[in-house]
Amino acid sequence: MDIGSIGTHLYTLLHGEQVGSDEFGNKYYRNSKKLNGRERRWVIYKGKKEASKIPPEWHAWIHFTSAKPLSEAAAQPLDWQEHYIPNLTGTLNAYRPQGSDYKGGKRAAATGDYQAWTPGQ
Repeated sequence: MDIGSIGTHLYTLLHGEQVGSDEFGNKYYRNSKKLNGRERRWVIYKGKKEASKIPPEWHAWIHFTSAKPLSEAAAQPLDWQEHYIPNLTGTLNAYRPQGSDYKGGKRAAATGDYQAWTPGQ
C-alpha cells in the first residue's frame, strides 16, 4: 500500500460513509460534511487502481451527474453492450498494430497515393 492509499484509508475510516460497491469489488464512499458547499465522493479500488474500472452507474454518481447511483436494473448490460476490458496500455497485452516497433517494425510499402501538402496550392 502506498502513502496515498494509507491516507485515503485513514480518511475513509474517520469520515467515510460507504454508499455501495460494484461488481468489480470497488467500494464507493462519501463524506456528507460539505466542503465548499459539496460533499466529497471517492472510490477505494479492489486490486489495481484503474479509473476505467468504474462502471457507468457509479461514474455518474462519483462525478456528481446524479445524486444517487443508478439502480441495479439500469446497471445490467444490454445485449449489444460489450463486457468491460481494462485499459491495457503499458502492458504486454496492449494493442500493437502491424508495423509497430514491438511487432518487428516492418511496415507495408507505401502505395504512392500520398501527396505532400504545399502551402499556396
